[in-house]
Amino acid sequence: MAKPDFSDFPPSFRGATFRPDDPGYAEARTIWNCLTADATPVFIAQCADTEDVVTAVRYASDRDLPFALRSGGHSMDGAGMPDGAFVVDLSQLKDIEIDPASGVVSVASGVTLGEMDTATQRHGLVVPSGTVTTTGVAGLALGGGLGFNTRRFGMTVDNTLAYDMVTVDGRRIRVSAEENAELFWGLRGAGHNLGVVTSFQFQAHKVGPQVHSGLIMYALDQAENIMTALDTHMAGASRALTVDPVLLPAPPLPGVPASLFGTPILVLVVVHTGDAATAVAELEALAALGTPVANTAGPSTWLEANSILDIIGPGGRRNYARGGYIASLTQPVSAAFVEQIGKAPSLNGPGEIAGIAIQALSGACHDFDEDSAAFSRTGATWLWEAVAGWEDPARDEEFLGFTERVLASLKPHVLSNSYVNLTAHQGEEWVRGLYGSPGKFQRLQALKAEWDPRNLLRFNKNIEPASAGTGAAG
Repeated sequence: MAKPDFSDFPPSFRGATFRPDDPGYAEARTIWNCLTADATPVFIAQCADTEDVVTAVRYASDRDLPFALRSGGHSMDGAGMPDGAFVVDLSQLKDIEIDPASGVVSVASGVTLGEMDTATQRHGLVVPSGTVTTTGVAGLALGGGLGFNTRRFGMTVDNTLAYDMVTVDGRRIRVSAEENAELFWGLRGAGHNLGVVTSFQFQAHKVGPQVHSGLIMYALDQAENIMTALDTHMAGASRALTVDPVLLPAPPLPGVPASLFGTPILVLVVVHTGDAATAVAELEALAALGTPVANTAGPSTWLEANSILDIIGPGGRRNYARGGYIASLTQPVSAAFVEQIGKAPSLNGPGEIAGIAIQALSGACHDFDEDSAAFSRTGATWLWEAVAGWEDPARDEEFLGFTERVLASLKPHVLSNSYVNLTAHQGEEWVRGLYGSPGKFQRLQALKAEWDPRNLLRFNKNIEPASAGTGAAG
């Protein structure tokens, strides 16, 4: 079937629509990662409500037209606005409902983490989620959801109660442990592969508003010993403490000696959501793993704590990342990280970054069985990613090469399972290993065959259906 020219797009659609020559197209098409800024979707349907989602999806389904989904627009691959694609844009769906008594929070697919945090903190609640406020809830929650509360409460998928979803043939369904239970298993980790989720229901937890957070910084010559000590140190720490090591050129922040600006250092990004006395004691013990050159850790609000990494994740630039799971911060692993950060590209301004970020997967994350959700965690204690952000297209090869070199140097230590969200696509074989055992991937392929047999949702880290089918099951 020939691609439509969209002249017959339903007039009942209440939101805005954009073709490449339309006023407002450039703004509608803009997403977080400018590395794909030249991509030109052929049509963007910016949904005003769930009925618009149904209308747009039925239009695509009736024409066997593959379509992309844009929520927060934070995909490392630019999957929300692919070249030549029909895009169903969910970014305007902003409803948030909170039951303070039960802690149940319902969030529409266009909500960002910062918007959700702001709303839930009015009731002293937090949904375990990610660490950059402009990230969309939808993509994060469907891929896993790793953040500063993972050690205390688990991943976002572990705290998801239900989904409202539009199937690829345009039906509205509810998905939970009681309704469409197998699909509920798959949505918790499979990304945008199985349907169009329009809202999420989460279990929130009492956290904040007062917490402790900050940055503990060390000269690079201390980094290997400190990182190697972290496995043992964190095994004895409370689950309220999260420590994310980051290796990067020293930023011009208060407390950082000017002589270190631009020189690679180790930064421990710390967040403690427990009581004040325990927080102070644990942060002091952590800092004593070395001799800090600067230490900003102290009392803060949760909103301040969960925006602490915004500085390394701004939009409006070219972004890329490679990464994976590791079982332990062993001496060879730590040494490899230190060696590679010493070879990072030079930076030309505050809008650029070349670093290695490591996030904790210990504690409550492993209270949940590997087969409880599609998301895989077996054997993983840390997730690392080589992150690059730059502005000049002429430096693409330099920054992309940095991430590839770090990936190559860590290959002997990287686990075969991984986290779908925080890395660019690494190929079909990598996708097959993402979810752990071959049995889990086959289970996802069966779900794909049931719910998206024509693979219309293919602008993603794609799971191809196990076999052709006639339509989605109800």
